[in-house]
Amino acid sequence: MHPALQSFRDTWFFNSRRDILAGITVALALIPEAIAFSIIAGVDPMVGLYASFCIAVTIAFTGGRPGMISAATGAMALLMVTLVADHGLEYLLAATILTGVIQIIAGALKLGRFITFIPHSVMLGFVNALAILIFMAQLPHFEGAGWLMYTMVAATLAIIYGLPRITKAVPSALVAIVIITAVVIFGGWELKTVGDMGQVTRALPLFALPQVAFSLETLLIILPYSLTLAMVGMLESLLTASIVDDMTDTRSDKNKELRGQGIANAIAGCFGGMAGCAMIGQSVINVKSGGRGRLSTLVAGVFLMFLILVLGDIVMRIPMAALVGVMIMVSVGTFDWKSLMDLRKIPAADSIVMVSTVATVVYTHDLAKGVALGVILSAIIFGWRIARLAINDELLDCGSKRYRVQGQMFFATCTDFSETFDVQADPGRVEIDFSGSHVWDHSAVAAIARVITKYSALGKEVVITGLNTESQRLIDRVGLAAPSGH
Repeated sequence: MHPALQSFRDTWFFNSRRDILAGITVALALIPEAIAFSIIAGVDPMVGLYASFCIAVTIAFTGGRPGMISAATGAMALLMVTLVADHGLEYLLAATILTGVIQIIAGALKLGRFITFIPHSVMLGFVNALAILIFMAQLPHFEGAGWLMYTMVAATLAIIYGLPRITKAVPSALVAIVIITAVVIFGGWELKTVGDMGQVTRALPLFALPQVAFSLETLLIILPYSLTLAMVGMLESLLTASIVDDMTDTRSDKNKELRGQGIANAIAGCFGGMAGCAMIGQSVINVKSGGRGRLSTLVAGVFLMFLILVLGDIVMRIPMAALVGVMIMVSVGTFDWKSLMDLRKIPAADSIVMVSTVATVVYTHDLAKGVALGVILSAIIFGWRIARLAINDELLDCGSKRYRVQGQMFFATCTDFSETFDVQADPGRVEIDFSGSHVWDHSAVAAIARVITKYSALGKEVVITGLNTESQRLIDRVGLAAPSGH
């Protein structure tokens, strides 16, 4: 077989049956969420459905994380409310295209590597908070519902967790949706359905550029929204990619994922869809249903549109109880239960970061705020831990004095460094040994220069020794007020 064909097969068809079944399961779960997110954003349900179709199909080809599902999301929808209310749908579509352009640029600049700056405790907080939000989003479906709703949700969960004990040939979530739908329809029972979520139009998305003035004024209106959408979309996509990496024990190309998300959003905006990003809930459904390759994501998008165009009447009759049961399974499977047991074992600071991240996300329903708080807290705690400087002094036989600096020299330790030296009482020659230290920033260089200046004002000599290569290079570039030696 030709190498190109072999590569194509290995990429797309190494897991065909499971990918197709997983994609079908995901498509069924996408419909009510896309409709709900459209309602949140204040737009027609088809805007969310078109976005989910365009993004899922595009990202299957352009993304850097095979098996991850991207579509319209609640986190992005919340950011669109004001723009839609103040300026209308056309400005949202323009903002969606600009969001894609920003993400493409971010991918080209290789900003995906910054995901490594998010600590593990923040990642755990993000995952657990998202699991809680997914569960909380299902609770309104129980309001005013009778015993039948609870029974059908319980039956859905029983099938989801029970069927794998008998066979794993078919995704249990898909079987549960089909069985519960059939039981409710043939039983003639009255239950809230997908059709109650919003009206769906049987029509393919058509290419059309947003009907807005191509001007600086328009750019100034949409740019703030596009920047925010791009940042939140990139953050959620990169975090979800890392989670799927761990679940599948594989690696993904984060920069390619950013570019792919950008291309997908730009295309969605041209076909009447709103901006979207990776969905951890649907990605978990896909992985747990056996989806691993790009084919699963492509099938999810294509089957979503097939459901709308061909099986629209049947889809509208799917009881929400079945989909609520699936999403409860997702929330239970997403939550890292081991992290609760590890709270007493891990450092207290890491536990505080994780709990703070969870609390912030759950309270604000804003993933970006929770992750930002977690990263900032982690940075402060890390800075506090390393801002410890030990300086020991000793008199040498030649009548000089040596100070040995142990620890990191940066802005947080400069004050301790400056206050250590006894300039008045010290002998005429002072050696400062940095062999146990590293000079990190301009503040540190300035602190060293100030100490040298104080000694020089009294006619005393200061010799700097033990600098490593990077520290010496920084000091040479900035410059000191006295000679340095090695």
